[in-house]
Amino acid sequence: QEKLPANFSEKYPLEILIAEDNDVNQKVIIYILNKLGYHPHVAANGEIAIEMARKKQYDMILMDMQMPVMNGLQATNFIRANFEVQPLILALTANTMGGDQEACIAAGMDDYVSKPVKLEEITDRLQKWSKAKKKMAPHTAK
Repeated sequence: QEKLPANFSEKYPLEILIAEDNDVNQKVIIYILNKLGYHPHVAANGEIAIEMARKKQYDMILMDMQMPVMNGLQATNFIRANFEVQPLILALTANTMGGDQEACIAAGMDDYVSKPVKLEEITDRLQKWSKAKKKMAPHTAK
């Protein structure tokens, strides 16, 4: 277990939105991201996530697959079809078996994180996608 780099969020700056309806999962993910220096926002379902993403440009949305009102796949489809500036979307899925991963990618998600969320996995994804984002959009870096 490596110690958390104190400057992790400075090295990998990302505006993060968590779309997750489960209170316990929200708390765990927020706790981990706070430890890394991030200050994520939270939406309780896909519909709220879309509304929040309309008002603020997030770099990354951690999108739970199973939410009431509008699930992660529906919300991702909507964002992919309607947003001019596209955030990275990582599925939060408890079911990494049985085709969930393929469904995530097919819906236009960039990657996935399995639940319960583990520190190593989330830091790995944040590093990977922060670097990819830098490569993709040098013109947005001010």
